[in-house]
Amino acid sequence: MDENRTVALIVAAGNGTRMGGGIPKQYRQVGGVAVIARAFDALAAHSGIDAVHVVTGAGQESLLRAALGEGRRPATITPGGATRRESVKAGLEAIAATPPARVLIHDAARPFLPAPVIDRLLAALGEAPGAVPTLPVVDTLVRAEGGTLGDSVDRAGLARVQTPQAFHFDTILAAHRGWQDDAEPTDDAQVARAAGHAILAVPGDTMLEKLTHEADFAAAEARLGVAMTSRVGMGYDVHAFSDGDHIMLCGLKIPHSHALAGHSDADVGLHAITDALLGCIADGDIGSHFPPSDARWKGADSGTFLQHAASLVAAQGGIIDHVDLTIICEAPKVGPHRDAMRAKIGELLGLPIGRVSVKATTTEQLGFTGRREGMAAQAVASVRMPIA
Repeated sequence: MDENRTVALIVAAGNGTRMGGGIPKQYRQVGGVAVIARAFDALAAHSGIDAVHVVTGAGQESLLRAALGEGRRPATITPGGATRRESVKAGLEAIAATPPARVLIHDAARPFLPAPVIDRLLAALGEAPGAVPTLPVVDTLVRAEGGTLGDSVDRAGLARVQTPQAFHFDTILAAHRGWQDDAEPTDDAQVARAAGHAILAVPGDTMLEKLTHEADFAAAEARLGVAMTSRVGMGYDVHAFSDGDHIMLCGLKIPHSHALAGHSDADVGLHAITDALLGCIADGDIGSHFPPSDARWKGADSGTFLQHAASLVAAQGGIIDHVDLTIICEAPKVGPHRDAMRAKIGELLGLPIGRVSVKATTTEQLGFTGRREGMAAQAVASVRMPIA
């Protein structure tokens, strides 16, 4: 067991489609981003979490990979079971191959996960084998049978339980392995308590409300719409030609009479978009995140840079709406590769191709690009960000 490692387990094996849309709710979009992708980004962006593992339903792997952006969000995936408990146990067993010290078990249908909740959960694991976020019950509670109100229920000592629920990994794995009750537990804390473990309650957050009904999705969309503002970032990049037989452009290997010189793979298109996204969050430029002096980035795939910038946007609650790239060169011809470039950029950013624009122009044989000494690219990105 790695005493310093924490893994997040997202449970996304449900098949419920009662809200419409033809797909399970975890794959529906809120503010242009899949519900599960929002949950994933919140967990992956937290410095206390080392890896994210997802349990998916039978036949849902393609939906999951599409929602996570086909490689943009690196998750290990395990097929779930017929019940939530079976799905959680399957995920825990998969993680047990390289057991961490701690695990956070989170429902995919809770996409808005504030970092302070994770902070409180991890801190609580220093005192107890498990912790859950809770909210006080503030509404009046009554029994209702046959449409008629009955006796009131005392709210004292009652709390609403949320996820993620945090545990010492060996504790919750053993508890799930030892579960004997025929009834399904309502959550993982119940499984841990049944095994004799004390579970701490930490303050939850109203942002963690579960998306269950159509009205929940409408409220989430309205909350994002009211609380966000549009930002535009610009990026520009230049690389000189050098000896070689191909260039990397927008993530594609394109045959050419020369290569592009650079410390990484010198992909001017992806570099320009990366800087545009960093501009949207006012977080420096590509050189400040990936210094050319650092040997780790020698020959690096520029898709890594782009996905890093996208993850920083997501970590701040941002939504990438559109990217527009202009490639400036005399050769090679961009037209034959345009749609493949758009598709690749969309794959890296988790965007549909209709929100990615790639254009090309020449400088009428003027300047360094006109003399075929190199290639340039400029990009504009449109992003919605929470109002600070």
